[in-house]
Order: sequence, then structure tokens, then C-alpha cells
Amino acid sequence: MYLGIDLGTSGVKVIMLAEDGQITDSESYSLSISRPHTLWSEQDPEHWWLALDRCMTALAKRQALSQVRAIGLSGQMHGATLLDQNHQVIRPAILWNDGRAHPQCKQLEDKVPDAREITGNLAMPGFTAPKLLWVKEHEPTNFSKISTVLLPKDYLQFRLTGELATDMSDAAGTLWLDVAKRRWSEKMLTACGLQLSQMPRLLEGNQIAGYLHTSLAQRWDMSTVPVVAGAGDNAAGAIGAGLIHPGQAMISLGTSGVYFAVSDGFLKNPKSALHSFCHALPGTWHLMSVVLSAASCLSWYADNIVKLPVSALLEELEQYQANEKTPLFLPYLSGERTPHNNPQASGMFFALTHQTQRVDLTYAVLEGVAFALAEGTEVLHTTGLVPKEISLIGGGARSPFWRQLLANTLNRSLTFREGGDVGPALGAARLAKLALHPKEDPATICPPPPVLAVHQPNACMHSLLANRLVRFKALYQALRGHF
Repeated sequence: MYLGIDLGTSGVKVIMLAEDGQITDSESYSLSISRPHTLWSEQDPEHWWLALDRCMTALAKRQALSQVRAIGLSGQMHGATLLDQNHQVIRPAILWNDGRAHPQCKQLEDKVPDAREITGNLAMPGFTAPKLLWVKEHEPTNFSKISTVLLPKDYLQFRLTGELATDMSDAAGTLWLDVAKRRWSEKMLTACGLQLSQMPRLLEGNQIAGYLHTSLAQRWDMSTVPVVAGAGDNAAGAIGAGLIHPGQAMISLGTSGVYFAVSDGFLKNPKSALHSFCHALPGTWHLMSVVLSAASCLSWYADNIVKLPVSALLEELEQYQANEKTPLFLPYLSGERTPHNNPQASGMFFALTHQTQRVDLTYAVLEGVAFALAEGTEVLHTTGLVPKEISLIGGGARSPFWRQLLANTLNRSLTFREGGDVGPALGAARLAKLALHPKEDPATICPPPPVLAVHQPNACMHSLLANRLVRFKALYQALRGHF
């Protein structure tokens, strides 16, 4: 068996992967986000650890964890987890969807004019480096205590093994990595007042970071198995979906929305807020567009506006047909990355009338997310990388209606595969298995999961949606100065 641990924004998930590639069990535990001020988004790293321990304890009651041979990790990217010289957490972790560091992005690019060439990315408040500049400016006492900066999943890895390490895919999301050369950039670190000694050791995603503490092995009835570096959640999700070769791509419809494509070498388009990162396997890279609020828009709408279960709302949509007068929804509940890089952007419904019904608003939410993803695909394709196939993963992809809406919007065939709701955890477990089989072809360990459904675009619906997408884009531009 191999364990895959995924530290998501909304919870921790742990899966067990058998030698034959089948998921035999899983456990999860929810997490909450603290938003003490406008644009802030934080979590207590101790809550991550307690959630993981609860998952492991629950699994140990059902499964013989002594069968586990290795552990892999996946997690939310960009989060700033600050440790002092005693490896104690200094302050709550600042998360990927935190927008407070927008002024520091300009400061960073002013200090390092070639930052985009080094990192392959536009400086955005979601990245780790601007967060550290914010801490340096607003919390100098905390900044002076920093001994090590870790990404969220790497904090769990530290608690599991005592080692301070990260992987290339997650490190690429900090703005401290020379992405083409796969090494820390001293120039970028210096611009943030940091040194190489404060960075974790860099590993490839299928390399062993350390070994499980004896005390934890005893607690969970395990051996002191290797813990593998793993990957950022999107790269791990891609490994789980079998995306290891150039030309393969996926859309992840989770808390955030991601369009991920494996590139043939290092490509970039930073001016359009397209991400260029290392992939989880040695010598591989990928491009990624990111919508900060995707399935979380539907959850917000269900919980706070109509106060009904998501399942009930989706059921109402089964026979729904949109038209030109259907309301539009801007899904920018946490600001936006690709292509706008605007942390001040916010959500809205547009074109409401007395005839507007609940089902119209539900549809508008799903469509708004699809339109935001469509804008991201457009800027990715400008690099010349146009994937041959797009797979769908993530909790939102469980909705057949949403899957078809995406296919119609993008005017492309979309493939929904088994295990999409555990993609990052599956990828983490596969990376753990790869670490113990270094001579085996990665394609044999990371095959695409079985196909559950293929959605072909409807030409008539695409024509309608293309016109609505034009209005969607114009609406954002008209409101940009008012956010």
C-alpha cells in the first residue's frame, strides 16, 4: 500500500493506494479559513496537523497500516508557513487566496526588473514572496524571527519526518525559484530580505524527503516508511490524472479552477497572469491558468444566498436552457488571477428582472465559472501549447450538467475520469510509489484513470455561450475601475 496525503484549503484527505493502482480506502477531515480582515485568508498550521492525525487514526482503525510502504504529499500552493529557530510556527499561515500583498508585488518587480524571466511568472499577491515582503513591512518582529519558510504540505512533511524540504512544483509557486534552472534564485530571495539558508531543501516530486518518526509509526501502527516530497496540489492532481507527457491537459474544478497543461520544456506568458511551473517529475514543466473561486462560488451561493444543498440546486438544472436574457455572474469572490491579476475584483449578478428565478441564478454561477476558465484557456493557448485532450477532475466535475456546460463553452471535447475527486491525493500516492520504483516507466505507474464520460460540445449552445462570453468580458472591463 501507498498513502497519499492532500492538504487542501477546505480539508485534509488521505487515500490508500494498492500495488495494483486501486484506491482501497480514504479518510478526510474539514478545515476552516480565518478571514480577520478584508482580503486576508489564513489557517493555523496546527489545525492541518490535527486534521491529518485524525485521518490517520481513523484509517488505522479500519486498515492494517503496517502494509504501507511509502507516503506521498500534496497540498495547497503558495501558503507562507513561517518557523522560528526552534521550528515553532510564528504566525498563522497566509494562504494562496490571500490578497493583501498586492502593493508588495510592484515593489518586488521594481527591485528585480528581470523577475518574470527568472520565475516565469507575474508577481501576484497569491504567491509566497510578496507575502513575505508584507510581513517584513507590517510585522517586522515576526519577520526577524523567521528561520525557515515552508509551504503548507511541507509543514506536514516536517511534522512527519523532521526534515525541511520541498519539491520543485510547489517551490515554483513561491517566486523564489529559477523555474527554468530548477534552483532557488538568490536574487529573488535577496529582494525579499531572505537567504538561501532560510529555504527548505529542493527535491523532485518522486524523491524521498525523510522517514516517518518512530513515535508516529507506533501511534499509527506503521513502519518508519519513507515520506516522498510530493507536489503542489495541481501538479499532484495532474499525476493522478495521468498527465505526464507534453500535450496532455486537465481542468480541475475544485475550490479554485485550474487549467493545467504539460508543456514541452519551459514556456511562459507572464503578462497575462499565466503560471509557468515545474511539473512533479524531473525535467518536466507545465503551464497553468487559475480562477481563484470556482466550485467555492456554488458553495457560497448555496450556503449563504439560497440556503439549500448544492445537490438540490444541481437537480433543478437538469432540463435548464439558458438564453440571451439569462443573468450573468462574475465569479470573483476572492479576486482573480488569470488573466486579470486583480485581488480587488469581486463577484456580482448582472441583468436581474422580476422574471429572474432561483434556477437562473444557479445556472449563472456555473456559467460564470466556466467563462472565467475559458479566459484562462485562451491565454494559455497563446503560448502555442494547444492540448490534444482535456480531462476533468475536482469535486465540481461530479456534476454532468457543469461538465457539459464547460464543453459547450470551450467548444472542446472533455473527458471525465474516475477518481477525479481524489486527484491530488492519488497523485501524491503515485509519487510515493514512483520513489520506490525508480527504474520503472512513470507511464505504467501513472496511467490516466478509467473514462466515466466524454462530453462533446453542442454547436448551437456554443454559439449562444460565445455571445454571452463577450458580454461577460465586457462587464468585467466596465466594472474594473469600481471594484
